[in-house]
Amino acid sequence: MYTWESITGPGSIDDLVADAHAAGHPDMNVRRVHDWIAKGLLDQPQLRTRHRGSDKAEHSASQRRLLLLLLDKRQQVAHLSALAQVPLAMWLWWDGYVPTRQAQRAWTTWVGRGRRSQEVAREGAAGLLEQVGHQLATPTARARFVRIIGELGNGKALTVRGRAELLDAVRDVMEPDTVFAASGLVRALGPAQTPMTVESVVNHVEALSIALGRTLDGKADAALLERARAVHRASMTDYLAQRGDLAAEAGELAGLFGEPTLQERFDQAGKQLLLVLGMELLHRRTRPHSR
Repeated sequence: MYTWESITGPGSIDDLVADAHAAGHPDMNVRRVHDWIAKGLLDQPQLRTRHRGSDKAEHSASQRRLLLLLLDKRQQVAHLSALAQVPLAMWLWWDGYVPTRQAQRAWTTWVGRGRRSQEVAREGAAGLLEQVGHQLATPTARARFVRIIGELGNGKALTVRGRAELLDAVRDVMEPDTVFAASGLVRALGPAQTPMTVESVVNHVEALSIALGRTLDGKADAALLERARAVHRASMTDYLAQRGDLAAEAGELAGLFGEPTLQERFDQAGKQLLLVLGMELLHRRTRPHSR
């Protein structure tokens, strides 16, 4: 069977096609390789020059192996936008496999435009609702929560009025009146150091909205993405070191603090980068300007 170990060096686009065929994917061809390069699933080949003329451009051994991984993962996703999380995850977690120029294109592919970007927002809303929604929150409150956050998928800025409506929607699912109104209590989920409150969830959603807007405007440049990656790696290093203590303190949310599997790293790369990118942009917006 043709595997990663079968690849020992760089190769031309014809070698990539041959790799795919040898691995049991006869539908892969030169045109599709070019399409995947444009979408950031693969990187652009590097030109080779000789003393006399030039030769075909080459893809690195890492990119040839990435193609095999993409072909394997392709069977698990419905759209190429989801497949873009594979190079994104490799760029987020490991050095030497995916350059930032490729990650930029993969990021744009994952976010998409129009319906796709709205799907990203709705999926994020549904996942957040699962984390913070109280079991006694009404179906109406839950639907409103997902609708409001889903609408932010169009990249529009959150207005003062819109933020107030969002705050109300978050409170309705986190602190339903039937439980919290009479008591006057405030709900805080997770560990004592970083509890999830109504306000922190609103900030979370605002960060997602800002990141989507910046990406849709074409302003998520290489420097911004690399900054977000650095923040992500630093925070994950701290998280993994404290994971056991956080899980012990989290109570009903202890399951959120498990060590991520390789599959989870691939599946969650887009959402993680979206949040970190948004938090970085939100921090820049609120940071006082230096003189």
